[in-house]
This record gives sequence, structure tokens and C-alpha cells, in this order.
Amino acid sequence: MSCDLILALDVPTREEAAPLLRQLRGELRWVKIGLQMFTAYGPDYLRAVADEGFNVFLDLKLHDIPNTVAKAIMALRGLDPAIITVHAAGGRAMMEDAKAAASDHTKVVGVTVLTSLDGNDLKSIGCAHSAHDQVLRLTELAKEAGVDGVVCSGEEVAAAHKLWPKGFFVVPGVRPAGGVVGDQKRVVTPRAALDAGASILVIGRPITQAADPDIAAREIEATL
Repeated sequence: MSCDLILALDVPTREEAAPLLRQLRGELRWVKIGLQMFTAYGPDYLRAVADEGFNVFLDLKLHDIPNTVAKAIMALRGLDPAIITVHAAGGRAMMEDAKAAASDHTKVVGVTVLTSLDGNDLKSIGCAHSAHDQVLRLTELAKEAGVDGVVCSGEEVAAAHKLWPKGFFVVPGVRPAGGVVGDQKRVVTPRAALDAGASILVIGRPITQAADPDIAAREIEATL
């Protein structure tokens, strides 16, 4: 079993991103462009990264009324990111419309529970379920809506995979053994996430903040 890594390009500027992309082009095939970079540079930056040969994971976590989300995704046609995220909590109709609006070349995945949240955080916003139960509830909803998969932490991916054997599972917040957890609360090692059923892993700071990002990426890949 093997698994690709997505480099989370969560850096302040494209100038800081450029040397990372040059250094890692031969090692990694995937790049995540999130709100920070997309807000700063827009669709042109997505196109520029794709033109360098990377598959783009566009992590915007769209969450609005179904019509608005569908129109936002339609506006991305022509850019055709390989994966785009919506919040599964937006509901079945929103996810159905998101999938219908996406290009055939784009996977739509529903974000379940952010890896920066735990049970206490969920309780504070009125969710009575544990993080584990909420992930499974939203995974079932995403499956019914016909999207391609979900984003969930490595702690829940095994149960989500059992619920949806043919689903596509994006696991963020992975950290190498002994790595700094930072603002993440539900983390596992890349190998543990893969063994639990992850389809693809998102990893940022352990690579982008390493003294040698290329070596850091190679060391992580070696565990897979």
C-alpha cells in the first residue's frame, strides 16, 4: 500500500513558496492551496502552480447556501483543481450541488471536523456529539450526497473507511513521530494514518519549516 503526500503551502507569500516548490518538485506531486494563498493571489496562482506540474488540492472549505457554493465551484471551471473541499456541515443539498457543479476532473470532498477541534470545542458550539461520532455522521451524509470522499483526522479515518469502503479519505494534521503538534489536537503519524485507510495525506509545517524540506519530505515518505 502506498499513499501520496500533499504539501500544505501555508506560507505568507508566493515568494516564500517559490523555493519550496522548486526544491520539492522532484519529490512531491501534490500541493495544497488554502485560503491564505488563494485570497492573496487568486486563481492565477492556482494555474501557475499547476503549470509547474503539481496536482492542486484547493482547500477553500466552502460553506454557504447550495446555490452560492455551486456557483463558486462553477467559477473554478477551467482551472480544474484535482480536489476541492466543502464543509460537510453545509448539508446534503449543498454537497449535491457542489458535486454537480464540479468538473469531471475534480474530486469534491467534505470536511468533517477540523483537526484543530476536540470534543470540548464541539460542545462549545452546541454539538453534543464527540468528534469521532460527528465525523461518522458527516461521512455518512457525504456518502449519501454523492461527493467523492471526506476530510477527517487520522483518529477517525479507520471508522470512516469502514463506513464507506470506496470513499476517498484526505487526512490532514499528520505529524512525524516526536514532531511538534502545534495548533492541532487530533493527530497521528503518517504511517498510522495510511494503515488506518487514508487515501492521501496533507502535511505542511514538518516539511515547510524544516531546515531541509527535501530531506524532511523524503524521511516522511520513507515511513510510508
